[in-house]
Amino acid sequence: MIDDIIISRAILKRGFEELLKATDSKVVIVGAGPSGLSASYYLAKDGINVTVFERALKVGGGMPGGGIGLPIIVIQEEGLEVIKGLGISYKPFEEKGYYTADSLESTSKLLAGAIDAGVRIINLITVEDVMVRDSKICGVVINRTPIVMASLHVDPISIRAKFVIDATGHDTEVVKSLIKRKSIKLNTPSGGIEGEGPMWAEVGEKSILSNTREVFPNLYVTGMAANAVYGAPRMGPIFGGMLLSGRKAAQLIKERL
Repeated sequence: MIDDIIISRAILKRGFEELLKATDSKVVIVGAGPSGLSASYYLAKDGINVTVFERALKVGGGMPGGGIGLPIIVIQEEGLEVIKGLGISYKPFEEKGYYTADSLESTSKLLAGAIDAGVRIINLITVEDVMVRDSKICGVVINRTPIVMASLHVDPISIRAKFVIDATGHDTEVVKSLIKRKSIKLNTPSGGIEGEGPMWAEVGEKSILSNTREVFPNLYVTGMAANAVYGAPRMGPIFGGMLLSGRKAAQLIKERL
């Protein structure tokens, strides 16, 4: 016999247990795209308590769509170390230094690798604000995405974290929620978001690692959020830099733990 109420209780019990654990995380990553998942994987591998919040139903950011909806992404030579470590298959392209991978396999194995390493990933959660104490980020403020989409007047809840990573891509949602507050300045030339440049893969890929850094005390940017905050170009369906950016963000935080 299958009892519908027991099914409901099982979902509610485990779901709320995971959310309760998330309320006191060592690192919160906002966005489960390639750079966010990469950062979470490298942190959790070292036993660090990591929670990833994803506002959408699915994870992977722009990676599953490949280029123009064809499920293929490009990885440059430098990014092979990451995809090899995750067991992602790849093929060399006819032009030296370029490799192709299946975007769905890449997303799936990156996600599975993060979960297997111990990352807690909760989808349909929107981070709508940050917590700041003594001029440092100390957590985030979350709400359910359907509540936000419906514009309902429902109060959010708070999540404590020693470090926060903005991996929300082009939109830089966490950084934007911070700088709208009074007298907040970023570690950028203008003190604000410099803005993303037009497509230029070569410069975007070269810039992304240098732009992966602490933008405000205890707040790091990775992936396209890093390039958007620091004014570098976007780079389209080439993903090695995104994965390496996530790994660098994890390394920077591990050095402080």
